[in-house]
Amino acid sequence: MRKVLIIGSGKSSSYLIKYLLDKSKKESLFITIADKDITNAKILLNNHSSSKAVELDVFDDDSREKEIINSDIVISMLPASFHIMIAKDCINHSKNMLTASYISDEMLALNEQAVSKGIVIMNEIGLDPGIDHMSAMKVIDQIKEKGGKVILFESFTGGLIAPESDNNLWNYKFTWNPRNVVLAGQGSPAKFIQEGSYKYIPYSKLFRRTEELKIENHGSFEAYANRDSLKYREIYGLKDIKTLYRGTIRKVGFSEAWDVFVQLGITDDSYTIEKSENMKFSEFINLFLPYHPTDSIELKLSQLLKISQNDLIWDKLLELDIFSTQKTITLKNASPAQILEFILSESWSLEVNDKDMIVMCHKFGYELNNKKYQIESNMICTGKDQTYTAMAKTVGLPLAIATVAILNSEIKAVGVQLPINKNIYNPILKELQDYGIEFKEHEVPYQGYN
Repeated sequence: MRKVLIIGSGKSSSYLIKYLLDKSKKESLFITIADKDITNAKILLNNHSSSKAVELDVFDDDSREKEIINSDIVISMLPASFHIMIAKDCINHSKNMLTASYISDEMLALNEQAVSKGIVIMNEIGLDPGIDHMSAMKVIDQIKEKGGKVILFESFTGGLIAPESDNNLWNYKFTWNPRNVVLAGQGSPAKFIQEGSYKYIPYSKLFRRTEELKIENHGSFEAYANRDSLKYREIYGLKDIKTLYRGTIRKVGFSEAWDVFVQLGITDDSYTIEKSENMKFSEFINLFLPYHPTDSIELKLSQLLKISQNDLIWDKLLELDIFSTQKTITLKNASPAQILEFILSESWSLEVNDKDMIVMCHKFGYELNNKKYQIESNMICTGKDQTYTAMAKTVGLPLAIATVAILNSEIKAVGVQLPINKNIYNPILKELQDYGIEFKEHEVPYQGYN
């Protein structure tokens, strides 16, 4: 039996675990899930004979190393900041490893050690990053192979609520880590290149600068810029590209309303609020408003941000009960961002039978024989329920498929890797089609600068 160790069993792990269990007999796999709380792991494993769940504190070095030593390959489903300690153990004990997270500078620095041990540390092999890389490189390589030069690449991805489960004014629910949603866009400004001109959007302006996006048969969306699109020039081999933009998709109107929280300052995670426990929602909002002896919190917010109480944005705020004098925050000494996440989770958590939806859209502009062309490539994936979500499917299946490919020596490149080479992305994309994850490509009139 070949032993697969999965560390962490959160929201994105359901399809990863199901795939490996389904393949366990054919591929001779034994799956171990290690987590601090194995309640969810046990549910997902459902007493499968080729599996077990073990309690693990990842900060217990001896216990962590023991599990890694007793495995053939390791999948880290932990928060991104924890991957590095798993990777170092995997290098020390010559174990292959996969994560769905962006490659950090610390992870890149391990490349030579991983190469010397003859192991692969595959990163960015989930949804975004992951499926976006593979589907983009497939078209980019096809354009280059026929002699074309890519001059425009735009890529958009969003984890949304499916239309049949869309029952709030925000047209949004949490389909992945809520903390990442609240903190989205913070840090360095969004950077991209448009028609040869560099563009920068600071966080304070990010949700006011959205792009309109229409997807055939699915209507209109909006997108805000991701933090750093420029790094993909080198990754995708697009050094001379004129337009390169990556963005996050939301339903129309979301960003303008979300900007209220940004302007208030309640997405800030850099400090904590004393005695936040037992604070009412309204008291929390009032912390960020000017003092007035008689004006209501509602009036102060309306005047400060110049929002009419007849506006749809106002209705969206009311729907979240942020002015409630009854609802209580139970988080002790929490940051504003943590408190906002707490408030939103009351309204935006998936119900048992809710279905989520992944939307991905690529635009490729290229020159060939002195003419300009454009290709659009779209993928829509709808989830099954609260557990088997489209997010878990699109994150977990590429991880699982790549795991088996590494075990079978079908992926042979060693070192710290991305799934951007044909021998990696072609078979994975092909198998994903069997699970309904498929891109529809079509040519459209060139829309870039002439």
